[in-house]
Amino acid sequence: MARIQQLSQRLANQIAAGEVVERPASIVKELLENSIDAGSSKIDIDIEQGGVKTIRVRDDGSGIEQEDMPLALCRHATSKIYELDDLESVATLGFRGEALAGMASVSRLTITSNTQDGAAGWQAQAEGQEMVAEVLPAAHQRGTTVEVRDLFFNTPARRKFLRSEKTEFQRIDEMLKKLALSRFDVAFHWRHNQRTVQQLREANTQAEQERRVATLCGPAFMQQAFFVDIAHADLRLHGWIAQPAFSRSQSDLQYFYVNGRAIRDKLVTHAIRLAFQDVLHHSRHPAYVLYLDVDPASVDVNVHPTKHEVRFRDSRRVHDFVFRSLARALADLRPDEASAVMPDVSPAFAVPIISYQNTITLGEKNSPDNVRETGTHYAPVSVSAARIDGAAMLSGDAIQTTADIPPLGYALAQLKGIYILAENAQGLVLVDMHAAHERITYERLKTAHDNNSMARQPLLVPQSVAVSEREADCAEEHRALFEQLGLLVDRAGPESLLIRQVPVLLANGNSEQLLRDVLSDLSQHGSSARIRESVNAVLSTMACHGSIRANRKLTVPEMNALLRDMEITERSGQCNHGRPTWIQVSLAEIDKWFMRGS
Repeated sequence: MARIQQLSQRLANQIAAGEVVERPASIVKELLENSIDAGSSKIDIDIEQGGVKTIRVRDDGSGIEQEDMPLALCRHATSKIYELDDLESVATLGFRGEALAGMASVSRLTITSNTQDGAAGWQAQAEGQEMVAEVLPAAHQRGTTVEVRDLFFNTPARRKFLRSEKTEFQRIDEMLKKLALSRFDVAFHWRHNQRTVQQLREANTQAEQERRVATLCGPAFMQQAFFVDIAHADLRLHGWIAQPAFSRSQSDLQYFYVNGRAIRDKLVTHAIRLAFQDVLHHSRHPAYVLYLDVDPASVDVNVHPTKHEVRFRDSRRVHDFVFRSLARALADLRPDEASAVMPDVSPAFAVPIISYQNTITLGEKNSPDNVRETGTHYAPVSVSAARIDGAAMLSGDAIQTTADIPPLGYALAQLKGIYILAENAQGLVLVDMHAAHERITYERLKTAHDNNSMARQPLLVPQSVAVSEREADCAEEHRALFEQLGLLVDRAGPESLLIRQVPVLLANGNSEQLLRDVLSDLSQHGSSARIRESVNAVLSTMACHGSIRANRKLTVPEMNALLRDMEITERSGQCNHGRPTWIQVSLAEIDKWFMRGS
């Protein structure tokens, strides 16, 4: 066996660089985090050839003292932590003191810095072969400029793993977007091959912040997004969430920050996914830009070399807070008349009135009696409130102010037995009557079920389930939680469990698989929503079969009653399967169709 020997400083730094400097985007991330930690208000980034040739980051931060310049290129040298207690509550983006030394070991690196305006600055240079930095005077304004040239020039094997120039810059661009979304108080300007890609000013007001989000995430995102700001104890969740109808085929528009640090965390992702499960279409992904503020002492950021992962001291508490906050925000999404702007509509815009079918039968043979919704459930409202007469509704005399018009307006007609056409202050509303009624019925069934708590059904013969000892310990520890969920589980041995009672709605389901799934969730996330999901799936099926079907003719009072129910029902914008229930077509959009005013 070979003898043990001390690694050289250069080799140790190159090994460390393998963890920190994966590609040019990694360098940009580390340099910008240093600039932000230095209190910069403006950062300029110049990239050449995808970052392989040159990466230059200049800021107006606090700068580096002359005596500290050689230390800046040494491993485990930092100004951000001094003792173990500082590591327990890291409030800065960087803290390890390895990035600059790792970069210098695989590139030609130059640091120029100044701590005062007008005074002479200092410059330090280092190359891969020579790790000793020579400090020389240099002209520089207050702040720091770091230039990284010829990346991996001394490690050609690493360079071969890089992608094309376009791909590498796309990674850099995405990294810059993440950092720009994390600090609205900093101006960013980045260029690629001497061409400006983005120039972002400081965004101190919410309107300016929304403009930055729209610039980086696209205007369509901001048009469909709503702002949330929820706080509880020392936790605060704020940011923008796109409405469920703006879902994506992939998770490419998801930004989550903990104390300003962009992270990828399975616990957080699971909580957000759980909040969207009742309103998101199959295999679709939500879009959001969210910020979680917590006590730095309650989160461990020293988990992964890239600092993309964190570990919460109380993960279950954070998971439940994120889930419940977003679920509540999504549930409160309803048609809002305050956001509607009423264009001036003259009688000249009146359209021919479509005749209505006044006699219908809502009963359906295939609908179960226990969930059937009939027309009598939609009691006609007063004539003055319902605006049954469509001609009167379109006339200028019937409606004096926009305040008289509810968010979803008043029904005009039924289209092909599928859609309800209604007029509101903004223009035309189209409602998928089955999808809308399905959501209303579903929410009513959930409320009725919750009021009865989680009813349990004893099994005639308890079901034995073989599990690991760890899973058995978990089930025993969370026995009270299982009972709240309607599942009575006893431990029969070191590696055996007995299911004695199950939720009534799941009596015919696979109890063993349900138990295993719940145990898996408890082990991974500290909580489980499996039983609730299964119950909701049954209720969703019942609601679907018990809702109004296509080609069922409704009277105008029934249509108006359905619209009013939608306005007071949680999550009424989507059906149980995530499809939208209604859309708004503004008068301005209709005018464009007919080229009016152009």
